[in-house]
Amino acid sequence: MTHSAAQAMEKLAADSNRAATVRERPTAVLDLEPTPDPLNPLLAAARASAGLPLREVPLSGLIARCLNHPIRQNVNHWTNPYPPDDPRSLLLEYQFAWREDSSRFKDALQGRQTGKDFASQSEAAEDCLKRPRTEWMIAAPSERQALDSLEQGKTWAQAFDLAIADYRESREGGSGTFLKSAEIIFSNGSRMRAVPGKPETVRGRSANILMTEVDFFENPLETWRAILPSITNPMRGGEKKVRLISTPNGLGGLMHKIRSQQSHRIQWSHHLVTIYHAVLMGLPVDIEELKEAFSDPDGWAQEFCCQFLDAASVLLPYELIAACESAEASELAPPDYWDPGTRLSPPLDLGIDFGRKRDLTVCWAEESVADLHITREVLCLQAMSTPDQFEVLRSRVAKARRVCLDYNGGGIGLGDLLAREFGEWDPDRNLYGKVELVTISNTLKVELFGKLRMAYERKQKRIPVNQAIREDLHSVYRCVTPNGSVSFRAPHNEDGHADRANAQALCTRAKSFAGNVCMIIVPPQGRRAEVLAERRDRSVLA
Repeated sequence: MTHSAAQAMEKLAADSNRAATVRERPTAVLDLEPTPDPLNPLLAAARASAGLPLREVPLSGLIARCLNHPIRQNVNHWTNPYPPDDPRSLLLEYQFAWREDSSRFKDALQGRQTGKDFASQSEAAEDCLKRPRTEWMIAAPSERQALDSLEQGKTWAQAFDLAIADYRESREGGSGTFLKSAEIIFSNGSRMRAVPGKPETVRGRSANILMTEVDFFENPLETWRAILPSITNPMRGGEKKVRLISTPNGLGGLMHKIRSQQSHRIQWSHHLVTIYHAVLMGLPVDIEELKEAFSDPDGWAQEFCCQFLDAASVLLPYELIAACESAEASELAPPDYWDPGTRLSPPLDLGIDFGRKRDLTVCWAEESVADLHITREVLCLQAMSTPDQFEVLRSRVAKARRVCLDYNGGGIGLGDLLAREFGEWDPDRNLYGKVELVTISNTLKVELFGKLRMAYERKQKRIPVNQAIREDLHSVYRCVTPNGSVSFRAPHNEDGHADRANAQALCTRAKSFAGNVCMIIVPPQGRRAEVLAERRDRSVLA
């Protein structure tokens, strides 16, 4: 194994959260053509048995088996047959079963953070190595996810000692705008191309297809129709493969259709990996700890138990977001913008979504110019204590006309500090201060995001041209359950939990109470008579 391949394998080991045995060795080529199965009984046996014991176990049975299951242990006593210095030895049992399945059409309904792309890119990278001039197209719901998946493929290729000859990116209108495609060209002529999963971006060259988180595309069915012709030409690189991997995203979506409808011509190979399957096959996750932190029964059933619960759609498609991106808006306000002596005109409103450890605290500031909402700052605070957040935010709140703050969980402490200094807004309680403490229920969330969507549809918003903001806004999706109730959800990632979208929705709410606001501190009820008496005494003495 070469030095670069050893480094790549170490990175793969870190990504898979497993220890790897990495030794540099004189030869630069791994044995990617294993001995035929009759002479290689370990590999043949591993392929035949991988995932099989749990395949027909119902969810209730999986849950019961996980109750006392030791973390990192494989309940099936299955062993990866590849030698320790082969990167394929990093694959867990369910990943091995998926990767070694050579079916032309296969799909995996798989729980969150169980290594979907990790295993899929292993197959694609090896295919690029073994078959020169092979092409793979990777489509994902967002630019970030497409590039992340491509990076996994790059690391696997490097671990296989497949040299990279070139890397190309194509964007609409320049470096800060939407990604059209990103492509790795290998030294043997093979290619991996990553694209956002939209009908207009997936059309193109003949290629094998990997669609990751396909159920979360803006238009999964239309994108599927647009991408499928890519596999029809066997004259360019031989017969093409189709790989669909996703967490479920509602009844009636692409994954639900493929897994529930019978096909007489296409023989799909179906894989199912819930969080319980993954842990029983060695994934080092404390399920009960994760479930408690997630604190959303419906979300848990969908994201980790792979249940088709409802119908879903993206709240803010890329087209709506792009129509509101503008050079007028700014992500960072000028240095003197928040100075006490600076007078702000036009009026400014704030939305604050609180985060402490895992999520961001985001303060979204918008000026109102006629009927336009122009973003002046999107302040993100991470891993900062509540008192420190208060010190950062107080100068901003002092300048604002209205503030709506997420008053759930840890946000209660920050909200109390700000309301004490700047007054609370709650007309129902005759409080007319500056800060509304918003306890977010599902009903209120529907109202918040509904009004945010309407503002984008009317093109009232002006937001910065920024990839992190764009992907955050695009991550929120609307769900309709079979009984007709509506909710909004967003996946957790390393950049938070749609914290910017939540903050802008709160900022939009702050604007709904337009007009001048004066701060009136209302004394507690027990002091009311006493205060009034003091005022009467002063008036008499005057």
